[in-house]
Amino acid sequence: MATDHELALYVMTGCPYCIKVKRFLADNGVTIPERNISTDPDAEQALIAVGGKRQVPCLFIDGKPLYESSDIITWAQEHLL
Repeated sequence: MATDHELALYVMTGCPYCIKVKRFLADNGVTIPERNISTDPDAEQALIAVGGKRQVPCLFIDGKPLYESSDIITWAQEHLL
């Protein structure tokens, strides 16, 4: 299923919840641009500026943050598969 949403997945190296989301996406052939806050200070600042906190994983959907790995997976199931 194609989407007309602008998406960006904010992750952090070693985060088990990020790994869970990334594994689900990979297993289902879904590609979402990633921004790793561990290696990209600009991504970290953008995450905090928009979402108000440094919590990952965070899926930005049209510029709005969605937190919690289970919620991200549910959204992907409903909109991307």
